Amino acid sequence: MTTAQRPTSEHPRRLVLTLGCPDTTGIVASISGFISDIGGWITEASYHSDESTGWFFTRQAVRIDSPEISIDDVRERFASIAAAIGPDAEWSFTDTAVEKSVVLLVSKDSHCLTDLLSRAERGEFPATIAAVVGNHRDLEELTTRFGVPFHHVPFPADGKAEAFAQVRGIVDGYDPDAIILARFMQILPADLCQAWAGRAINIHHSFLPSFVGARPYHQAFDRGVKLIGATCHYVTADLDAGPIIEQDVSRISHDYTTADMVRQGRDIETLVLSRGVRWHLEDRVLVYGRKTVVFS
Repeated sequence: MTTAQRPTSEHPRRLVLTLGCPDTTGIVASISGFISDIGGWITEASYHSDESTGWFFTRQAVRIDSPEISIDDVRERFASIAAAIGPDAEWSFTDTAVEKSVVLLVSKDSHCLTDLLSRAERGEFPATIAAVVGNHRDLEELTTRFGVPFHHVPFPADGKAEAFAQVRGIVDGYDPDAIILARFMQILPADLCQAWAGRAINIHHSFLPSFVGARPYHQAFDRGVKLIGATCHYVTADLDAGPIIEQDVSRISHDYTTADMVRQGRDIETLVLSRGVRWHLEDRVLVYGRKTVVFS
């Protein structure tokens, strides 16, 4: 089973603050003063002010060496700062010393699963891959080869509601920070989309909003496009329409077959999904409305 990097002298503990709020004066000063008061110092800071909406966004990584300061204490103390910034402020404080976990949902395609398992084994993600859940057994041997538990949940045509209930029970039992649909070829029902909002991440094999739904490479082939792409996005009840985390494209030729497009598209899918997963786990993605701010 893959594990996250624990804080050491080479990888010291970091607290990560993300904040979105109506823009006003004094926000950065309030945050900086708070960080100084708890004995921390800023090692990374990113800011964005959206003039079209009047909202301000920031992500700040804070080094704090004292083990006596708990993340719960930091959150409790920062709550008053956030309240002073404004009642609409949305924020989170996370601690890199607290290990995160991920559950992957898969079907038959192996490329995204293989890539994520390999990257996690190399320590590229600050998380443990706790389990893989598949509606087919095709990827069980690959999963267990990495020491990760595999749960098989069949999806009969007349029993999908029961199957999704079983999947939810398995996934929720791990209490993961992210649920990754790594080419999971089932559409999540609305109740799961709501329960996993902000944690469920999908890779769609097209450059959204083009070619929503099934067989996007075949749709692209029929349309005669010159670029194909992939999109990593949060899952919502609206099919393939959740807030976009990452996208990329690759040029293709007029003489490509659909098989050529699928082959080339797999490379884009793995890269786009791995970036999106890493940025989510590193608390670099802030969602607002149908959009995201990604401090990559």
